[in-house]
Amino acid sequence: MSLLTSAATNVFIALGSNLGDSRGIILDALARLQDFSDEPILKSSLWQTTPVDCPPDSAKFVNAVAGMVPRMDETPESLFKKLQALEKEFGRTPKKILNEPRSLDLDLIAFGNATCHTPQLILPHPRAHLRRFVLEPLREIASDIILPGQVKTVSQLLMELPAGDLANRLE
Repeated sequence: MSLLTSAATNVFIALGSNLGDSRGIILDALARLQDFSDEPILKSSLWQTTPVDCPPDSAKFVNAVAGMVPRMDETPESLFKKLQALEKEFGRTPKKILNEPRSLDLDLIAFGNATCHTPQLILPHPRAHLRRFVLEPLREIASDIILPGQVKTVSQLLMELPAGDLANRLE
């Protein structure tokens, strides 16, 4: 069952961590995301997932997804900057290696139906519909949403993913 029924004014943020106390980091980050919304945010369960396109021997990730209604004056770019600042607060350093282990990764998946294509931000997220670690938690809070640029619901996209990447609900 979906808690959100329209993508028009909803923001979805994917959270991931595979460095340090990942469970604690994700829970703390979810609590901090509430600061960016006047309404209570929706939070998925925590999921443990296999690393995708990461360096060899990368640890498993803890992932979650949050859904929120942005504040009236919020733009995709302003929220993206806030997410980057929050990553830094949690110890994220500039990338040296593509998809290297990280204490906190916050991906802006969708900001309503907004589209954006700059060197810093692409909306909707170009690979969200292909990632089990995004779709499994997203299905918990918005199973019937059709992400911008897609024609199928989150549940339908998830069912069509090939087997391989593992995602196990932690809590």
